[in-house]
Amino acid sequence: MIPPRATFPEGFLFGTATAAYQIEGSRFGGAGPSHWDTFAATPGNVVRAEDGAVACDHYHRWAEDLDLIAAAGFDAYRFSTSWARVMPDGAVVNPEGLDFYDRLVDGMLARGLQPFLTLYHWDMPATLADLGGWRNRDVALRFADFAEVIARRIGDRVVSTATVNEPWCVAWLSHFLGAHAPGLRDIRAAARAMHHILLAHGAAVERLRGLGQKNLGIVLNFDHATPASEAPADQAAAAVQDAIFNRWFIEGITCGTYPAEALAGLAPHMPTGWEADMGLIGQKLDWLGVNYYTRHIHAAAPGAPWPATREVPGPLAKTQMGWEVYPEGLEGFLTRLARDHVGDLPIYVTENGMAHADVPGVDDEARIRFVAQHFAAAQRAIAAGCNLRGFFYWSLLDNYEWAEGYEKRFGLVHVDFKTFARTPKASYHALKRALARN
Repeated sequence: MIPPRATFPEGFLFGTATAAYQIEGSRFGGAGPSHWDTFAATPGNVVRAEDGAVACDHYHRWAEDLDLIAAAGFDAYRFSTSWARVMPDGAVVNPEGLDFYDRLVDGMLARGLQPFLTLYHWDMPATLADLGGWRNRDVALRFADFAEVIARRIGDRVVSTATVNEPWCVAWLSHFLGAHAPGLRDIRAAARAMHHILLAHGAAVERLRGLGQKNLGIVLNFDHATPASEAPADQAAAAVQDAIFNRWFIEGITCGTYPAEALAGLAPHMPTGWEADMGLIGQKLDWLGVNYYTRHIHAAAPGAPWPATREVPGPLAKTQMGWEVYPEGLEGFLTRLARDHVGDLPIYVTENGMAHADVPGVDDEARIRFVAQHFAAAQRAIAAGCNLRGFFYWSLLDNYEWAEGYEKRFGLVHVDFKTFARTPKASYHALKRALARN
């Protein structure tokens, strides 16, 4: 059974989350092309070359979707704004795009939902990608302009603002591993993106604070790095991956530098004078968002180029994404972050969930079990002293799962991608029962 609301601290927030490109439909409302549109149009990048042109048609069905969130008893909704919708060419504001987010936020408030805004969830205007995207320092600084446009329109009504979602995915997954837009496999591009995405965060926080915005944070993703064995080489391999994935971004913000294990490979490719940016990157946070899904097992790959590691399959039960179910990793990161990096700073689990090949009318017991296990892990972290303030399930809807197209289903609500009919799953109803206040 999912631990009920009453077993969490008073005032603990429960929410669900989505992202603009994954649900809205980039074809509508005057949105310009993003680098995800062009990435998806390139053969071999995305399953069946699917894109977010229509997605879940949330642009037209947002009221129905907010009704589903409110009916489940959630307190808050974490949504993102599309840079390509609001500034289609990366510079000129599209009033129709801003009007959409105006309606959306007012709709949340009318239903008693607290709006948790994420400014950037990966859809960069294609015109800025043409300039080099996150490889280009100027593009990173222009992100602050986008942040200001959004804040001036809806900043008076949102409860909190996160600058960036999952910078590891924005930078490493997309510029070194090539699995997401812009699909590069280039260590120089990756090093610059790893730094510039944090520079964008710092510049945006500075701009927003200057406008009087409060409750500012960032959403980082964490992936438990398990050594394949006790051999020193495998221990070192896991440490390198932990430095790249889990330590780079939080230490850049809280320590003013990057971990040595990651700089060992990236330093020769970093922008000249990057050290001078660390003061801006280290802007004070009001809260930290933690996205957690799984762990990976790492072994040494002797003779391979840096980082000279390889992944080893794990023995645990796996989701539709092939990710191991490892709730202990969530507890571990929450307690580790509180102990080593942020102290008593408020933390939110901003994403946690599982993809499961479910269909309407079939109980998704695996997802219910997953939620129960991770709620329990969060409770253990709270008991250990983590100042955890809320938990957002990913995701409200089955949606466009990036390079996986529409095949992988994370939603509490099933979406028929032909008719766009929404059908709440058993996990939706189980969470509704757990969140009931009576």
